[in-house]
Amino acid sequence: MAIRQRLFDLLGGIAVALVVATSAISQEVTLKLHQFLPAQANVPKLILDVWADKVETASSERIKIDHYPSMQLGGAPPELIDQAIDGVADIIWTVVGYTPGRFQTTEVFELPFMVNDAREASCAYWKMFEEHMEDGEFASVKILGTWVHGPGMFHTSDPVSSPGDLQGMKIRGGSQLVNELLKLAGATPVGMPVPAIPESLSKGVIDGATIPWEVTQALKIPELVENHTEFEGPALYTLTFVLAMNKEKFASLPADLQKVIEDNSGLNFSIFAGGTMADADGPSREIAVDSGNNIMQVTDTSEWEMLVRPVYDTWIAKMGEKGKDGQALINQAQTLMDGDCKGVDAKI
Repeated sequence: MAIRQRLFDLLGGIAVALVVATSAISQEVTLKLHQFLPAQANVPKLILDVWADKVETASSERIKIDHYPSMQLGGAPPELIDQAIDGVADIIWTVVGYTPGRFQTTEVFELPFMVNDAREASCAYWKMFEEHMEDGEFASVKILGTWVHGPGMFHTSDPVSSPGDLQGMKIRGGSQLVNELLKLAGATPVGMPVPAIPESLSKGVIDGATIPWEVTQALKIPELVENHTEFEGPALYTLTFVLAMNKEKFASLPADLQKVIEDNSGLNFSIFAGGTMADADGPSREIAVDSGNNIMQVTDTSEWEMLVRPVYDTWIAKMGEKGKDGQALINQAQTLMDGDCKGVDAKI
C-alpha cells in the first residue's frame, strides 16, 4: 500500500507539473500600442500594424496587440514616452523631439543637412542607441526600434526658395533644432504636434510647416498650401522616432515571448521602418503634383548651410554641458552612415 500511495503521489505531482507547464506555455498576453496618428496614415498602416502582425504570428497568436491610434487612450503626443514608462500604455510610438532636450543624443540625426538616407541614418541611430543611450537617456524604457523619416522640407502658403523668403512667416517647426533654423532665417517657429497642422493651416495660425512628404497625404496638406520646397542632397532636417515598451511589462513576459519581441525588433526593424517612411514620400508627392502645386527644388544649399552653422555650435555646446562630446557624436554618426550602414536595407 505504501508503494502504491507513493506511486499515486508521484503521478499526481507529475500531473500538477504538466498542468503548470502547459499553462505557462499557453499564456496569452494583450499589449496596448498607443500613438498619435490616425490609423490610415502611413506609419500605422505600413510599419506599426506590420510589426504587430509579425509579432502576433511569431508568437502563435499568444501575443495580441491592440492598436490605439490618434491618442485614443488619452493624453497628448508629448506624453507618450511617459505613458510607456509609467505603464499607461504597454508600447508607444512617438517623435522623440516632442520632449525637447530630454533625449538630446538622438538630436545628432536631427541636425540640419546631416542625413542623406533614412535607412542609413536609422541603422546608425540604432547602433549609437545601443552604445550611448540604452543605459543612459532611455534606461527607464525598453526601446524596440529607432528610426528617422525621409527628407524634411517646407510646405508653405507662399513660395520659399531662400532663407530670406521665410522672413515674417509663422512656420511649424519639426524639432527644436529646426526651430533654431527658422529663427535664424527670420521666421517665427510655432511648436505643435503633427495632428494639429491641418487646422492651424486652415485657420491661418501658421503660414507653413516642416514635415516630410509621406505624412502630407494623411493631413491633406496639398489641399491647404500650394508651395513645397525640396532640397537636393542631405535633408534640410529629419526627426527621430522610437518604438518603446514598458520595461516591467516586457520583464513580466515568459522568456519565449520576450524572444519573439526581441527577434522582431532592433536593427533590422529600425532600418525597415526608416526605409518604409522614406519610400512613402513618392506616392504622397504625386498627390501634390497631380494637384498642380508648385514644387521648388533648392539645388544650391550653400546659403542654407551657412545659415545653420550656429545650430551645430549651440548643440555641441549644450551636449558639452551634459558631459558629452557633441562633435564626436556627429563624427560617429557620419562615419556609420558612410561606412557600416552605407547602402543597408532590411525586410521584416
